[in-house]
Parts: sequence; C-alpha cells; structure tokens
Amino acid sequence: MVEVLKAIFLGIVEGITEWLPVSSTGHMILVDEFLQLDASEAFKELFFVVIQFGAILAVLTLYWRRFVPLKKSRRGRTVGDPQVFRLWLKIIIACVPAAVVGILFDDKLNEWFYNFQTVGLALIVFGIAFIAVENHNAGQQARAMQVHDITYRDALIIGLFQLIAAIFPGTSRSGATILGSIAIGVGRAAAAEFTFFLAVPVMFGASLLKFIKLGFDFALFEWVLLIIGSVVAYFVSLICIQMLMGYVKRHDFKVFGWYRIVLGILVLGYWGYTALFA
Repeated sequence: MVEVLKAIFLGIVEGITEWLPVSSTGHMILVDEFLQLDASEAFKELFFVVIQFGAILAVLTLYWRRFVPLKKSRRGRTVGDPQVFRLWLKIIIACVPAAVVGILFDDKLNEWFYNFQTVGLALIVFGIAFIAVENHNAGQQARAMQVHDITYRDALIIGLFQLIAAIFPGTSRSGATILGSIAIGVGRAAAAEFTFFLAVPVMFGASLLKFIKLGFDFALFEWVLLIIGSVVAYFVSLICIQMLMGYVKRHDFKVFGWYRIVLGILVLGYWGYTALFA
C-alpha cells in the first residue's frame, strides 16, 4: 500500500511538472531522493520515463481534433486538412534534432549529465533566461499568435531548444521549447500549445526507447505501480494543461523563472550538503 501511495504521488508530480516549464526531471530526482520506490533500479529508470505516457494521453484527449488530418466535408466525404498536415510536418521538423541525439547518445547523456549539479544549474540558468526574455519582450506584440502561424524555420529553432533539454536534465522540455518560442516572437498561448503537441512524439519515442533498452521483464506489482502512476499523471495533466492555458492568456512566465531559480538553489544546496557530509 505504501508503494502504491508513492506511485500516486509521483504521478501527481509528473502530471503537474511535465507541462509547467519547471523541469519534471528535477522534481523527480528530488522526490526520488526522499520517497524512493521499493523496486529495482532498472524499473525505476523505466518508471520515470514511461509514466509520461499518461501525460501524452491527456494531450491527445484535449486536442484530438487538432491532431487528426482527416475531416468530414459538408458533403460527407473524408478529406485531408492541409493545415493539420502542415502542423504535423512542423512537429516532425522540431523533433528531429532531439530524436537523433537521444537515439545515438541516450546512455552517455544519462551518464554525463543526470546528476544534481547539472539539474540545479539548468534550473537556475533557464530561470534567469525566462525572466530576461519576458522583460525584453514586455510590451511587444508577438509575431505568431496561433500555432498555425509558426513557420517551418520557427519549428526548427524550437527543435534546437528542445535538443538542449534532451541533453541537460533540469532544463525542462516544455521550458526550453516555450522559452525558445517566445524568444523568436511566438505568443505565449501558441508556444504552450505547440509544446504540448511536440510532447506526443517525444514522450512516445522516449518510452519506446526505454522498453527496447530495458525490456518487459518486471514483476507484476511493478507493472501495477507503472499503470497507477500513468493513470494519475493522465488525470492531473488534464487539469494542469487547461489551467496553464488559462494562465498564459493573462500572465507571463516570469513566476516560473523565479520558481526555477529557487528550486535550483535548493537542489545545489542539498547536493552540496550531501557531498560534504556523506
């Protein structure tokens, strides 16, 4: 029962932090330090990635009509929607850099950068960047107010920001793509929505890679924990995505920048304390 409660709590953390630009990885590392699952290390590595599948389903639930490129015409015929096809092409372009690096260097990146130091520094650096970009853009009209206004060049630039998040844990995938988007003139709401759309192939691909790497040979109870965590992440994500979209229509992202800075200082402080007294 205790392990089930841990899985539920981790699902809540994932469902909130995956969509807010505050780094789900940074929060998961901290939570795991104090609330460790009683499971094998291989399963925990799988759990922290595949639990995101629930978050993916939340995006598909809320934006299903925006994803489907086939529509019914007024005459009842099934026709293709060019705007949706273009959206998918932009998503693919944005995902290519991170996908290539993730496939080729996933193990090495985890070995080099999956630690308290990297997470803490990434939280602080991108927190400062959020505040700086928002201050720079204050009073300016965004160039791309809707997702379909994002160009193919914009998509590639956003994909390069997503690559930074793929390399450095603590950057936050959503944080990097939102920051990159608003830095090049994309409106906050459009930036958030495009980030949600990018999450679908990215998270699905990351989950698939973990299954290929680690296999399916886990205990039944471990599978139960994974399902519980994913289901909780799904329902929490439904709420969080809608709340974030309501928030960004009226506010900027500076509050998340300050939160990241404080969290990064706490992460580095805890790492320094444990390193000194270990």
